[in-house]
Formats: sequence, C-alpha cells, structure tokens
Amino acid sequence: MSDYIFLLPLAVALLLGVMSPGPSFLIVAQTAASKSRVDGVACSFGMGVGAAIFAVIASLGLHVVLESVPMLYIALKVIGGAYLCYLAFRIWKTAEQPMQSVEPMQTNQSEVTRSFIVGLTTQLSNPKTAFAFIGIFAALLPASIPQYAYILIAILAFVIDTVWYSLVSFLLSTQKAQRTYARYKKHICRTSGTLLGVIGLKLASNQ
Repeated sequence: MSDYIFLLPLAVALLLGVMSPGPSFLIVAQTAASKSRVDGVACSFGMGVGAAIFAVIASLGLHVVLESVPMLYIALKVIGGAYLCYLAFRIWKTAEQPMQSVEPMQTNQSEVTRSFIVGLTTQLSNPKTAFAFIGIFAALLPASIPQYAYILIAILAFVIDTVWYSLVSFLLSTQKAQRTYARYKKHICRTSGTLLGVIGLKLASNQ
C-alpha cells in the first residue's frame, strides 16, 4: 500500500483545483439552478468523465506532445475558447426567457443527456485544465508508477470532480435557490454569460 501513498497528496491537489471557480463551476451552477437537480448531477458526471480523461492523458505524457507541436496547443485554446463563448451566448440569450418549473422525476431524458454532454465538453474544451493536471502530476507522481495506478488516478479524478460538482448541484437546485434564481434570472444569466465569455475570449486570444 505504501507504493500508492502518493495518491493522498494528489487527491488534495485535485480537490483544491476543482474547488477554484472557473467555467466548469459556472456551467454546473447554471444548469442546477435553471433546470433541475438531475440535470445538475448529469452535468457533474460529465465533468467527472472529462476530468478522468484529462487525468489519463496527462499522466501518459500529454505535455510532450503539446511541447513538440505548439500549433496543436494554440488550436486547442482557440477551439476551447470559441466553445466557451458559444455557451456564454446561449446563457445570455436565455436571460429574458421565463424559467420553467421542472420536477426532478419528470426531467426529460434527452435534457439529462444534453446536460451530461455540456458538462463533458465544457471540461474538455479548456486545455488549461489539462495543463493543471500536467502540473499536478509532474509534481506529485513518483518516477516509477505502480501497477494499476493509472486506473486509480482516473477513478480518483472522476470521483473528486463528480462529487464536488454534485454537491454544488444539490445546493443550487433546492426550491429556495431556484426561487432566488428565478427572481434574479436576467442578472444572473447576463453576469454568468459575461464571465464565461471573458474567460473564452481570454483563452482563445492568449497565445
């Protein structure tokens, strides 16, 4: 078991990283408050799957590829930034639309799937998240990684992201939170859309 002790500081670093506010938090919060708890959790699972994917490719040496082909990193930043700007536009566009009340058990399956995909694509659209994983892993992974460690690392990243964003979803999908959201929906949507758009533009233009 001592061979896997490195997973403890790794888990702490990943948790601190996921708790810092960013586009992922904005999207999960928006989904949970404007739709339903089920949609928020589905979005959280998408974030978790995206984190697991980043964890695997980062631990397998993604930085070597990106350093060898710098144009690939620039392309990823432009595509990721453009996607975040698209999400920002969609959120801004819904600011004037009335909020629909949805019971958790009546949530449409296609909407849940869409929320999962939004969570997954939002996570994967930000190459800076990949570099955050790379930095953490470069600092904390041992020179010789034990057998099955890659599987455990992927599971760890998935669980941390999914649990954290699910907690956010549960907090922001309560009736009180949704009533507050409905009351200030226009301002919340425009603020969230603006912040997400700024993050997207900064990501795409910061070459």
